[in-house]
Amino acid sequence: MNKIKVSAVSYTNTTPFIYGIKNTSLLDNIDLSLDIPSTCAQKLIDNTVDVGLVPVAALLHIPDYQIISDYCIGATGAVNSVFIFSNKPVQEIKTLRLDLQSRTSNNLARVLLKNYWKQSVELVDSNEADAFVEIGDRTFGKKGHYPFAYDMGEEWMNFTGLPFAFAVWAANKHLPQTFITEFNQAMKFGLDNRDKVINELPKRDDFDIAHYLNHSIDFMLTAEKKEAIARFHAYIKEL
Repeated sequence: MNKIKVSAVSYTNTTPFIYGIKNTSLLDNIDLSLDIPSTCAQKLIDNTVDVGLVPVAALLHIPDYQIISDYCIGATGAVNSVFIFSNKPVQEIKTLRLDLQSRTSNNLARVLLKNYWKQSVELVDSNEADAFVEIGDRTFGKKGHYPFAYDMGEEWMNFTGLPFAFAVWAANKHLPQTFITEFNQAMKFGLDNRDKVINELPKRDDFDIAHYLNHSIDFMLTAEKKEAIARFHAYIKEL
C-alpha cells in the first residue's frame, strides 16, 4: 500500500498532533510534510497530499472533502494566536492588511468587521494600513505592543455564542476506516502527552506556552464547532 501523504501545520498549536504522529506507528504509514496553513490548504486543493490540517475556509474549495478526525485547532473564547492588531479602535478601522499565511483568519476578520462590528474596510497591502491580521507563533508576546488587539476567537464567541474551529483534519478522497482509526489514536496520544510536548518546546519569557496548549487551544471537534464551521461558511459566501 502506498503511504498516505499528510500535510500538517508547522505552528506551536500543532505540536501535540505532530508528537502523536511521530511517536506512534502512524508515522510508518504516511509521508508527512510541515507547512504554513495556506500551503497546507493548497496542497489538499491541488491533490498533492491526501490529508491536511486545513483552515476551515479552504474546505469550500475542496470537492467532496471528508473531515476524518475528532480533533481540530479550535478555541472556546480567546485563542491567543489569531489577532487583528490595530492602532485604532475597531470603529475607526478603514484599511486592513491580511496575513499571507492565512485563509480562515483573513475571512474571519472580514466576517467580523462586516457582520459584528458593521465596519466597511478596504483591503490593502501597505504597512500603513489601520490594522492587520496576524496568526500563529508570530503573534506570541505581541498583544501588548499595539493599542488594540482583537482576539478573533473571543470576538467570534461574542458575536455568535459559539466556539470556533480554525483548522480541521480533512481528506480529499475516501480513506480506509482502519487508517482513520489509527490517525485518531495518534492525535489522542499526542494530546495525552501535552506535558512532554511542552517540556520539549523552547521557553519564552513573553508568552505562556503551557497555558496556550492546555487552555487557549481547544482541540476537540465538537458539534458546536461543526455548527460554527457551517455558519462561518455561510458568512464567507456573503462577503
